This record gives sequence, structure tokens and C-alpha cells, in this order.
Amino acid sequence: MHFLGLNGWLAIFLVLIVSPAPVLAQATNAAASRVFAHPGLLHTRADLERMRQRVAAGQEPWKSGFEKLRDDRCSRPDWKLNGPLEVVTRSSVNSSGNGQMMQDGNAAYQNALMWCVTGNEAHARKAVEILDAWSGTLKKMDGRDVQLSAGLNGFKFVNAAELMRHTYPAWKPAEAARCARMLKEAVYPPIMDFATFANGNWDAACMKTMMAIGVFCDDGELFERAARYFRTGKGNGRLTHYVINAAGQAQESGRDQQHTQLGLALLAETCEIAWNQGVDLYGESDNRLLRGFEYTARYNLGQDVPFEACVDTTGKYRHKQISADGRGTLRPVFEMVWNHYQSRRGLPAPFTRQAADKLRPEGSAPYSDHPGFGTLLFSRLPEAPAGSTGLESK
Repeated sequence: MHFLGLNGWLAIFLVLIVSPAPVLAQATNAAASRVFAHPGLLHTRADLERMRQRVAAGQEPWKSGFEKLRDDRCSRPDWKLNGPLEVVTRSSVNSSGNGQMMQDGNAAYQNALMWCVTGNEAHARKAVEILDAWSGTLKKMDGRDVQLSAGLNGFKFVNAAELMRHTYPAWKPAEAARCARMLKEAVYPPIMDFATFANGNWDAACMKTMMAIGVFCDDGELFERAARYFRTGKGNGRLTHYVINAAGQAQESGRDQQHTQLGLALLAETCEIAWNQGVDLYGESDNRLLRGFEYTARYNLGQDVPFEACVDTTGKYRHKQISADGRGTLRPVFEMVWNHYQSRRGLPAPFTRQAADKLRPEGSAPYSDHPGFGTLLFSRLPEAPAGSTGLESK
């Protein structure tokens, strides 16, 4: 037997303790060194130019999609603010300010889009008026459902801010910086630990808004935290915990179809942001997200799908059969996903396309759950051959 002696064992002990540090340092350095593309959340500069050109030329389906956006009341440049408030609470017992923040967030985002597509500065002024009012007032978000309030409402604000900061020079840097502080200090705290106690749509709401704040604030660690959780998180919102098998069954498929579509779409919005920053989450686990959309679209179009009895990560939610609650009521969430997999990647998505066609042109989404208006925002011509990563066409 070979005896190492005290110094030898001490050396081994130090190696075991210290060796993870270089790996951690590499990950930290990678996050810190990430250079973000701006605007780079749901819409890149190329996306905005595509919309602008095709709407100006009267081309379909962008023309009809734009009319849906233009005619929505939250897109008006004379929008009357519902807020701002210092504290926003969302709870099944007592909600205060959540509805006001939701509506003003929708108006900020939609006016920002209208500015980018039409060049009408009245929309730009309205978007920054809303952002400035809330960023100068909001201090805290709370309540039993705070993760949903911060995740869903906050997402509209950060998307509006990203568009305005990088397309409207008249928005003063100090005002944009104040908006960033609001996002970091009021919106981020409720979502920072995700929502491992709940159905997966809660986690997904946290993920997409955390990633969006990371991009807007040029914070690589926030971006990476959201991406890591998408891949390996412990809650129901992790991709392979939400789309639980290769057939495409979702964690909430046995609950109802409204929440199933909600959760899938929130994951897709996370993927779209990541894609616009050069990270392919759409392709994770053999395009598992596409399988979830195809399964859910197929069932909601009236066809049968397989179902396995399942229990979620918390052990609280157990389902023995797929739910017919909400079946056939499609949400405006299919255009973005179909256009990614089919138009960008050349991958067939027949049921997702049928769902998109049935809704076309997509209008507004319920509450502040999704961007909506996907026919305008995400329709694109085929870009990449089948089997490519698609990233080379960006």
C-alpha cells in the first residue's frame, strides 16, 4: 500500500475543493463577455424592416396582420394611462394595480410596434410616456400570484423598452436607465427564483421575462440563468418537464387546453429571444417544443392524441386523461412557432400550421399573456433548407 502522508492527502483535498472553480469561472466569464444584439428580444432590426416594407407595399398576410394591430384599442397614440402605481398586487383574494399595469404594458408594447412599422412619432411618444410613468413610480410587485404578474406584465414593458431604446433616439438615456432599474428592482425580484411550486406556465413566465431583462440590461448572467433553467431547471417549466414525452404531451394537457397553450407559448417566446441572440433553444431535445405544439394543435383541431397518466415535479398535479376543457379554442400563439420550424428551419409542422391558418390573421392575445398579432410580427418567407441550424441565415 502506498502511503501519501499528510501533505499528499492535503494536496488531494485542495484539488477536490478547488477544481470546480475554473469551470465556474469559465461560465461566469462567458456570461460576462456575452455581447447582445439590439433590438434583440422578440424582434430584430431585420424583423422590423421586413414588417415595415411589406406593410408599406400592401403585401399579404402582413397587410391584414397590421390591420389587426392598428385597430386594437391598445395601439392608439391617444391611449389614456391606467396607472402608474407604486405597488402592484396579483392575488385570487386581492388584486390591486395588476389590471392597470397589464393594460398599460400592452399599450406601451403595441405603440412601440406601431412606431416601428409606420414611423408615426405619436406612437413613439406614447410608448415612452407609459414607460417613463411606470419606471418613475413602480417600487414593488407582490401577492400570491406575483410570479405571473411580474412575468406576464413585465414582459410587455421590457419588450417596449427594448424597441424604443434602439429605434427612438429621442428617448433620453437617463430615462431608459431608470426603466432598467425598475425592471431589475421591481420586476426581477419576484421571478428570480422561478416558481417551482406551481404548474409549468408559472416557471415559463419567469424564464421569458428574466431572459428579456438580461438582454435589455446587457446582463449576461440573467440571460444564462434563464437559458440554463430552460434546459435543466427543477420545476415544471423546464422544457422536458413541460413537454413530458416525445409524443408531445404537456404537463398541463390533463388540466385544460388554455393553460397548456399558455405554457407552450411562453416557452416559445423564450426560444425566440434566445434565437435572436444566437442560441438555439428551439432545437433542444430533438425539437421537443415542436412536438408539444403539434400534439396540442392536433388535439385542439379535433383529432385524437395518445395520453399517458402522469404526475408533475411537485407531486401535486396528477392527470389520468387529457382534458377537454377549452378544447378547440385556439390562442394566437401558433404563427411564431410555425414560422420558426417551417420557414426558418424547413421542418414540417402541419398541425401547427393548420392552427395558425385557422386564426389568421392573428389578433390580440388574452390579457398580457402573449404578444399576439403573430401574422404581422412573425410571418416570413422560407429561409433555411431542411436540416440546417438556421442560425446561418440570421
